[in-house]
Amino acid sequence: MLFNSIPFLVFIVVFFAIKPLVWKRDSSRWWWILLMSCLFYGWWDWRFLFLLLGTGTVDYFCGKFLHKDYYKKFFLWLSIVSNIGSLIIFKYSLFLAESLDAIFLYFGLSSHFSQSIPAFSLVLPVGISFYTFNSLSYTIDLYRNKAKPADSWLHFMAFISFFPHLVAGPIIRARDILSQLKRHEIINSLELYNGIKTCIYGLFQKMVLADNLAVYVNNCFDRVDASMGTLSWWFCMLAFSFQIYFDFNGYSTIARGIAKICGIHFKLNFNHPYLASGFSDFWKRWHISLSSFFRDYVYISMGGSRKGKLRAEYNRWITMLLSGLWHGANYTFLLWGAAHALMLSIENALKGLIKGLLTARLWRLFTFIVVVLTWVLFRSESLTDAINVYTGLFSWHNTPVKEIVLTNAFIWLILAAAIEWIDWRSYLSKLSKFPVIEAAFFALLIAITIYFRGPEQQFIYFQF
Repeated sequence: MLFNSIPFLVFIVVFFAIKPLVWKRDSSRWWWILLMSCLFYGWWDWRFLFLLLGTGTVDYFCGKFLHKDYYKKFFLWLSIVSNIGSLIIFKYSLFLAESLDAIFLYFGLSSHFSQSIPAFSLVLPVGISFYTFNSLSYTIDLYRNKAKPADSWLHFMAFISFFPHLVAGPIIRARDILSQLKRHEIINSLELYNGIKTCIYGLFQKMVLADNLAVYVNNCFDRVDASMGTLSWWFCMLAFSFQIYFDFNGYSTIARGIAKICGIHFKLNFNHPYLASGFSDFWKRWHISLSSFFRDYVYISMGGSRKGKLRAEYNRWITMLLSGLWHGANYTFLLWGAAHALMLSIENALKGLIKGLLTARLWRLFTFIVVVLTWVLFRSESLTDAINVYTGLFSWHNTPVKEIVLTNAFIWLILAAAIEWIDWRSYLSKLSKFPVIEAAFFALLIAITIYFRGPEQQFIYFQF
């Protein structure tokens, strides 16, 4: 069920229509969240509800034993194996099998691992990468004594399945949300208004900016050709950079808005990443919930920077490679993670040289250009496609400028950059001082979203 669909509109109306009747009592509130979240998730394929409920149940009972200091390492590893195991089965089994087949073939041996994979594991459950990480954060925090256990199975499952974040994040921590679910917050008119505004802005980002840019980007990648005009490829990658940003930030913004209306606060997931002052700063701004998860549960768990510079670099590379693989079972994602790891290492080595005003500004520009270039690996379906795109980017093939300027995508890219600049300058938040102007502005966003929305596109991060 997509946030930008008619079925979801009906769903959300029903959810909030019944909400006042069930929200006051803890048990009815949690049951309502769980039942409606199951309906939301089961809309794609009800069979995968068993996976969601099953892994969640395992983690709930592991958490009970972890809290009682009963065989803590065993139950921690049981939780890790349960969650990572489900990821491997459903997300990486074909990738691993094909890789093994290729290795055997290289040495002149015959194998058929990829043909032996059960058909059910070839279907990727929506949101599995997100809800498994939500659940893992709970058991790891309990093991580290940084969280309190859920009061009941119902309470824990309401947290795991809470539909705004369920299929595409943000990744939330139990220690942040469980306590909020316990409270019965009476939402005042201002909070309701702010939640609705947030949803409208998120829908505008997704349906107008991201979906309209997607038309041009998809046309380019549907016929990847190194001989396509150089300027066309650079324009395409700029368009994709803003498409993926507004697509995912749009989803996160809608999720935050819905949560606000429920009286629950989700932390910011994006903070103007293309204005980052370096690659480390970029990862503090891009998909913050994921980058902080890998920092806290992988990088720091491996020792962080406590064991010397060389070990810190090793930990950083492992973290970024895993982050790349998290995004997809493809060598392109692995190389994407490696590219960012390399740039983080270079930046760390040169940090003493880029403190000056001029060099800092140049490094900011360099960071943006390299981030745009690494998106080639992220968007390409294969390494061959990525090589062709890079060839097109760096071997000159003339493109008449008017072929770019006269496209609809050029207008949407200019609008996307303008909206990002306005948001960065906090002009949108300042509108609250002028209620009439603010109301007119969001009414305009609604009209633009209705009449100028792009062709409906699935959220990019649904595939992860």
